[in-house]
Amino acid sequence: MNNMPYRPKVDLIMPEYGRNVQQMVNICLQLDNRAERNRCARTIINFMGNMFPYLRDVETFKHKLWDHLAIMSDFKLDIDYPFEIIRPEKLNAKPDRVPYSSGRIRYMHYGRNIQNFVTYLAEHPDTRNHDELAKLIASHMKRSYMQFNKDNVENIKIVDDMRQMSGGKLNLDNDMKLYDTRQNNNRRYVQPYNGRQNDGRQNDYRKRWI
Repeated sequence: MNNMPYRPKVDLIMPEYGRNVQQMVNICLQLDNRAERNRCARTIINFMGNMFPYLRDVETFKHKLWDHLAIMSDFKLDIDYPFEIIRPEKLNAKPDRVPYSSGRIRYMHYGRNIQNFVTYLAEHPDTRNHDELAKLIASHMKRSYMQFNKDNVENIKIVDDMRQMSGGKLNLDNDMKLYDTRQNNNRRYVQPYNGRQNDGRQNDYRKRWI
């Protein structure tokens, strides 16, 4: 039995496309005729696209394929690219630093967004539906408090926290009735009987809230 000829391994620049695609790119690089290289490149792109059919509807998918072809050729493939491909210097460029607010939050269980909302309302007393918005925020504060502490809380505590967070500018009535925060926590799923559980057909798994 004859031994199979040994094929030296080809370095894979983008392993997700496999060794065969990298070999196709290397062959395309060796073509002398530009028209043949263009035709070969389009064939490779179609082959690469067929490997990920679920991404065909993504708007930038085709552009990314041409970028990947350029990368796999080490940017040495001289063809007529239909898109402006990525530049080599951008491959290893670090992304812009994302600014992150490091300010301290006095009430961690309410979160930064609630603090921002309270601050905004305190600084803009003429905001449309100002009092209703304050009530909504207080209701959300109560829900957050109960989730964090796993216990009920009196409205006076929420009102006092809002007063502290707003620097004394938001003063809700201690007896104000906040929106019900227990409604979502007490609901549960039930599967209603539909008379078809034992007839061999697919059960109806539609559920309803109670």
